[in-house]
Amino acid sequence: MADKLTSARRSVNMAKIRSGDTKPELIVRRLLHGLGYRYRLHGKELPGKPDLVFSKRRKVIFVHGCFWHQHNATACLDGRKPKSNTAYWHPKLARNVKRDRENLEKVAAAGWESLVLWECELRDQVALSARLQSFLGPTRHVGTSRNSTKVSRSRGFLR
Repeated sequence: MADKLTSARRSVNMAKIRSGDTKPELIVRRLLHGLGYRYRLHGKELPGKPDLVFSKRRKVIFVHGCFWHQHNATACLDGRKPKSNTAYWHPKLARNVKRDRENLEKVAAAGWESLVLWECELRDQVALSARLQSFLGPTRHVGTSRNSTKVSRSRGFLR
């Protein structure tokens, strides 16, 4: 099927697509926060700028869109290659896959563990939650921060 938009209009549309705060990322971030995990976003000091960085654990999470990163699971229909304009899309998507593989290797070489979550995997929140907890390990319990058990000398109250 031919593109219904002019190349100029398509260019404008594509330029508006941003890499951060995507819907899949927000789903994962909300779930992690609800489970009690804390993280940093888009670690610029690490290869591939992982979406979520857990510095003390030395773990990172990449949240990949099935189309852009070419998820090849047989059950995933979102990772299909486009049938139109293949001369453009196939090399572009192949570069994305190659770059992802190289970034995962670099992250591992730097001593970090990584987890790749695919957009299609986010639909099952129970399985996603279990997978995240298995990867990250136990959370810090509420009230165990450095300052939570100090007694204020002036009032005798717990802070």
